[in-house]
Amino acid sequence: MSMNNKQRWMGGVVLLGGGVLLAALLLKGNEEIKHVGAEPQTSTSPKPQAKPKQSAQEGQMVQLQPLAVDVETEKRLLEEQRRSREKAVAEQEARAAEFLAMQQQAEADAARKAAAEYAAINARRAAAQESSDNIPPEVAGGEGKAKGQQTDTKKPVDTAKADADKKAAEAKKQAEADKKAAEAKRQAEADKKAAEAKKQAEAEKKAAEAKKHKAEAEKKAEEAKHQAEADKKAEAKKHAEAEKKAEAKHKAEAEKKAEAEKARELLENGDKKWMVQVALAANQANADAVVSKLRAKGYKVTTSPTSKGIRIMVGPAKDRDTADAARKKITSDSSLNMKSAWVIDWVPLDQR
Repeated sequence: MSMNNKQRWMGGVVLLGGGVLLAALLLKGNEEIKHVGAEPQTSTSPKPQAKPKQSAQEGQMVQLQPLAVDVETEKRLLEEQRRSREKAVAEQEARAAEFLAMQQQAEADAARKAAAEYAAINARRAAAQESSDNIPPEVAGGEGKAKGQQTDTKKPVDTAKADADKKAAEAKKQAEADKKAAEAKRQAEADKKAAEAKKQAEAEKKAAEAKKHKAEAEKKAEEAKHQAEADKKAEAKKHAEAEKKAEAKHKAEAEKKAEAEKARELLENGDKKWMVQVALAANQANADAVVSKLRAKGYKVTTSPTSKGIRIMVGPAKDRDTADAARKKITSDSSLNMKSAWVIDWVPLDQR
């Protein structure tokens, strides 16, 4: 066998061994990619088991809902509910963060393994290409056969690469979907927490407004009570003043009546002969004014109603001279302003 034939056979054996080795490596890479793609599902499978705990927590939170008797107890219960909700949300966020970290680690491992496989495949391609370039021209007769073998070897490599790319894309897509689901869940928890905080704030605001309205109502009731008492006292005082005025008026009328009776008694039963008539008043008010002036000066005054008015007289005197002296004294007194006084011979009613 010539040297050229030996070199051709050696080149064919090398190409065939490289193709078998490459196929074995591709099959192993496919198995590892499948294993990596299954890891996120295995790592994420325990997560739904946390739902019963959350349901238990929600059940516990629902049991804290009954209304309290007073505002302070209700505030304390609301505070306990808020703390339990914050604790549950923190636990859920921690689990979501742990799951996200595990998912990112799985993606990184898958990417790292795919990159290593791609690097190994590229290295094998370069080695195969370099081996084909080193074949001498004498083996040109067997080039078609070597190219056919290389093409047959390249086809499974391309298929394996396509499968690996497809699985990596699916794993990445799954990881993105899981990440979006975790973010959506975290956003829903945040919205729920905000809604509960808003509801609690509204409840506290309503309780404060109710307390304020109650205080205002009590204040108004107290003011109304004080006003009623003040009105009652004012009414009692007014009634007492009215009674006092009525009593004073009644007393004045009684005194006036007694004086009239006394004057009539003197006129009818007294020993009166000479009187000084000082005025003839048109009405009782004018007569009372003149009588007050004369009595203030110390005179004894007697009134007698007539058809023309009320006669006002000073006396009686036992003789005319005494009566005339009294008349002069009255007319000369400028403070009395009585210039037309005269002496009359008074005859009692029973002697007329």
